[in-house]
Amino acid sequence: MADPRFYAVAGPFTLGQLAEIAGAEIAGAGTSEMTFADVAPLSAAGARDVSFLDNRRYLDAFRQSRAGACLISREAAEAAPPGMRLLIAKDPYRAYAKVAAAYYPPCPPEPGVHPTASVATDAQLGEGCRIDAGAVVGARAEIGRRCRIGATAVIGDGVVIGDDCTVGPGVALSHAIVGARTIVHGGARIGQDGFGFALGADGHLKVPQLGRVVIGDDCTVGPGVALSHAIVGARTIVHGGARIGQDGFGFALGADGHLKVPQLGRVLIGDDVEIGANTTIDRGAGPDTVVGDGTKIDNLVQIAHNVRIGRGCVIVAQVGISGSTRIGDFVMLGGQAGLTGHLVVGDGAKVAAQAGVMRDIEPGTTVGGSPAMPQRQWLKSVAMIERMTRKE
Repeated sequence: MADPRFYAVAGPFTLGQLAEIAGAEIAGAGTSEMTFADVAPLSAAGARDVSFLDNRRYLDAFRQSRAGACLISREAAEAAPPGMRLLIAKDPYRAYAKVAAAYYPPCPPEPGVHPTASVATDAQLGEGCRIDAGAVVGARAEIGRRCRIGATAVIGDGVVIGDDCTVGPGVALSHAIVGARTIVHGGARIGQDGFGFALGADGHLKVPQLGRVVIGDDCTVGPGVALSHAIVGARTIVHGGARIGQDGFGFALGADGHLKVPQLGRVLIGDDVEIGANTTIDRGAGPDTVVGDGTKIDNLVQIAHNVRIGRGCVIVAQVGISGSTRIGDFVMLGGQAGLTGHLVVGDGAKVAAQAGVMRDIEPGTTVGGSPAMPQRQWLKSVAMIERMTRKE
């Protein structure tokens, strides 16, 4: 149950409608015509609310819940309290996501241009756009249909924004092409100059930054994000405070000083990627830094220059990946794991939390410990140390 001051609920829905939305099967007491007004957690749900259970740790809360209906797996259904209506789903959490989205669909903006907004005479605004107070839309900018441009946002000259986009307050967009249905949250900075200088004893010459930022369809960019030298695929989400495309940490070391190595690559982010808050992804030094389709990256992760991450990987908070390491497809890296540079991690490998990886990992292998070793060997070592300390 969401706070109505911030969220508008679209219900009620009948049990039959909910089953269709979720791709679920109705079981338990009640008929398909019974109506439910909202979604809510097990502990807070009432007789007209829909909840879900996807983790057996919450079976006690489920047994005590007063929810009128619940999305649940067939295996857990036997624990249902009397009178609860059940929606049997193969993946209850995924089913809940569909139901919650039906109750809380995105609200289209009311069209119009605020009197204090500044829109260039040759800018193109699509049908149904809303431009809020103090926003600036530059010359030759093209904004698609049903877009909302937040207060004090600046849309630079020539910027192209697709249909059904939301640009939050205080956003600055320049030299950018943004795909349809993309959300850019407040304070994000996209398309500003990269940090490029030709150094010299008689002064440092600024190198013209002649590229663009290209963001695909259905993306979300969080508040305070900085994006440069990046190409972002469709349906990608970048959460607040992330930094993508800044200089990699590259220096040629020497006794008379450390020379900065020009970072001439890019960051290429595939489709359906999610990047957590305050994560940093450095652009490549020459080769690109690459994040493959469908990879999910948690908060506070550091990905160094030239790293290549495959498809469908899961990288948990505070992982650090050093330069030029190659991560295969569907790899899982546990929280605070660290990987040295120039490694190869094979497809389907798993790295336990806080592991220190200093050697290549074969496909399908699970490792843990520091230095990392095969999981069985690591667990034996831990058990042996425990036994030795007990004897003392």
